[in-house]
Amino acid sequence: MRAAAVLLVLLALAGCGGTVQVEPPVPQGPAVAACDTLATLLPQTLDGAARGASTPESPYVAVWGDGVIALRCGVPRPARMAPTDQLQEIGGVGWFADPERPTLFTAVTDPAYVEVTIGGEHTPAEVLSDLSKPVAQISQQ
Repeated sequence: MRAAAVLLVLLALAGCGGTVQVEPPVPQGPAVAACDTLATLLPQTLDGAARGASTPESPYVAVWGDGVIALRCGVPRPARMAPTDQLQEIGGVGWFADPERPTLFTAVTDPAYVEVTIGGEHTPAEVLSDLSKPVAQISQQ
């Protein structure tokens, strides 16, 4: 929870340019291999935003557009997600939209949860559509 709050503050400050600080998750078990694979499948541009750098460097974090879009692989199951919640399916991947944080989406996959924060003028449907293909590939391993 603390890491997600830190991520939001950092994303707000990301407009300054340069390297974006994002707290990397610590995946466990099969999520480690899935996240390592996902890191090799992610696009260099996303909804027109170029891939950027994050600190500390981690294979489990990717940012685009100076951190306006940030992905963290291997996060815990979203605390607010109830067993009865409807997931938005995009490209074969179920995405949980956090009702209290409209810029936060989590791909509910096996073996790894993938969290995406989308800010700025980016359209969540476009970003999630572009990310669904690589995320779907890790759930088919």
